[in-house]
Amino acid sequence: MTDQTPEPTATELREPSPTERAESPDSTREEALQNTPEGAAESAPANAEPEPVRAEPESARTVTEPAEGEATSPHPEPSQAGAEAEAEAEPTTEAEAEPAAEAQAEPTTEAEPEITPLTPPDPQEAHPDPDPFSGGPPPLPKPMLVLDGTLPDDEPEPQPEPVDHGTCASCGGAYDEDGWCTQCGERRPDPRDHFSDRPAPHVAAVCDRGRRHTENQDAMAVQADEENPGRAVLVVCDGVSSAERSAEASLAAAEAAVEVLSRTGAPPTTRLVQAADAAQDAIEEVARDFPGTAPSCTFVAGVVDGGTLTVGSVGDSRAYWLPDEGEPVRLTSDDSLAEEQVRAGMSRAEAEVSPMAHTITRWLGPDTPDHTPQVHTRDVSAPGWALLCSDGLWNYASEPRDLAAVVRQGVQRAGADPLDLALALVEWANEQGGADNITVALARTGTTGQDGTHG
Repeated sequence: MTDQTPEPTATELREPSPTERAESPDSTREEALQNTPEGAAESAPANAEPEPVRAEPESARTVTEPAEGEATSPHPEPSQAGAEAEAEAEPTTEAEAEPAAEAQAEPTTEAEPEITPLTPPDPQEAHPDPDPFSGGPPPLPKPMLVLDGTLPDDEPEPQPEPVDHGTCASCGGAYDEDGWCTQCGERRPDPRDHFSDRPAPHVAAVCDRGRRHTENQDAMAVQADEENPGRAVLVVCDGVSSAERSAEASLAAAEAAVEVLSRTGAPPTTRLVQAADAAQDAIEEVARDFPGTAPSCTFVAGVVDGGTLTVGSVGDSRAYWLPDEGEPVRLTSDDSLAEEQVRAGMSRAEAEVSPMAHTITRWLGPDTPDHTPQVHTRDVSAPGWALLCSDGLWNYASEPRDLAAVVRQGVQRAGADPLDLALALVEWANEQGGADNITVALARTGTTGQDGTHG
């Protein structure tokens, strides 16, 4: 069996008029759907760009709740106001329908307030860089090319004044600041290795390191008045090699002693004791500067005044009186084991070469048992030499006669000038071997003014 569908009549094929479409519930519903965003989207052409859908505000929506017991229609009819609005908005032609549909889709809500995002602060503004020229313009590079201008004149750098570091005794070249000869390369000797003093024509002293020792622990200090050739002060100190800082101790002791002995007023015997006390204090000061040390030295000092020589000693440094005519004399007695052996009956020659010959029994220093000097006085009004020395000299000529012979040879070689003679005696001791530090202090006696009677 086949279905037979009646053919539509002419009236059914005719497109309904706008009035008929408005009166038809189905047409009303269809247009209402077209007026909604969903309907407009379905009725829009396929190639048309969709309009953005915006939410309708709650105030524009009208919902009519049905009364209790009243039937609800699945297709509610629009209200009177809604129908009038739809009738007014309905275009009369299809050309006018499209703008109307777009107008219908326009939102009727109020414009939302524009939100301006916060802009973070610029890091450079929050922490600005310092002004690169706050401390003044930067220095100009050197060299620098300046167009149509001139560079400022450079201030000349001050040149250091040349410093004389001494002259090399071997070749005559100059020493550099590090103490090396710029010509032969020899090391400049320590000033303490060899030094001398000549305060007046009749007084002089020389101190030398010797040949074998690497350090000079001897020291001396002398004082005299050119206008009074009858007065002189001589001090010789020999550092104890087994005690640390003895070089500093001997020099400090000699300088302290000569200062006390140069004063006038008290007799020489009193001043010698005071000088030993001052020398002892100076050594103890050195020991305080170098904790844990006990620097020590010997002490011999002499004062020539009015034709009289007064000497005092602690240890084994010695004083001699060597007249031009007459018997030479040793004026001091050693504080040593060798001297005790001599007193016990041993010959001096044998005792002074024994292994313990230079072991002293008294000295100046923090651990000394007694530093009071032995004091002796001698008339030296006759022409001659008051000689004070360390064991570096008398080791090779201990007996007074032997030493007097060496002095006479020195006068023949170098003359009678005290400084030249002292240098000659030091040179002689070095020629004998220079086994120890060598110190010689000389004062010429018997000159005019000592006793007022002879020259």
